[in-house]
Amino acid sequence: MNISLNYISCGAGETLILLHGNGEDMGYFSNQVDFFAKNYTVYAVDTRGHGNSPRGSAEFTLSQFADDLLCFMDEHSIKKAHLLGFSDGGNIALIFALRYPERVDRLILNGANLFPEGLEESVLSEIVTEYEKLLNQDDEESVRNRELFALMVKEPQIKPEELASLSCKTLVIAGTKDMISESHTRLIADSIPNSKLVFIEGGHFIAVSQYKRFNQAVYDFLTE
Repeated sequence: MNISLNYISCGAGETLILLHGNGEDMGYFSNQVDFFAKNYTVYAVDTRGHGNSPRGSAEFTLSQFADDLLCFMDEHSIKKAHLLGFSDGGNIALIFALRYPERVDRLILNGANLFPEGLEESVLSEIVTEYEKLLNQDDEESVRNRELFALMVKEPQIKPEELASLSCKTLVIAGTKDMISESHTRLIADSIPNSKLVFIEGGHFIAVSQYKRFNQAVYDFLTE
């Protein structure tokens, strides 16, 4: 069952869609929207069950979120777009690009991973512990949190060799102290034929903490 995703749009030019991470909403990109709206039509979207987008009754999976994005683009008559995804948003963007390559212009993957083990071991261990604590809780908040943690514990499940099919120009960008291991970020970049790899000093949330450098790196990539 399709749902209408909550979003904001502004600017003019080629379409750039911003996809936030797990448990967040479009507000994550408060330092990106106005910057990119000077040159692009920017859409910042709340993923299903995040922000002000309804949960709906469909599966709560990255695969479903990628299909939600397709419906969103169709609904807004967007034939093709640049996708900038952060964390789980990057994973959604990657799944979308693999599934619907004709709908993607350029792809920006910020702090994405191909499988849960791409996370730093200590981070994944913490997430698994929190998820397991919620398994026997059935109150509304615990059920919601369990769904969110399940996305990180069980997903994504992308094989590196699948990335060889990507033909869109791709920027893989991460922090030097990201919660995704550096070797995993390099694996993603090495597996995508037409990719560029950029590391920015900082952690997982460089689009917030180092937004000027982040925005410039993304803009340089989009215009090169």
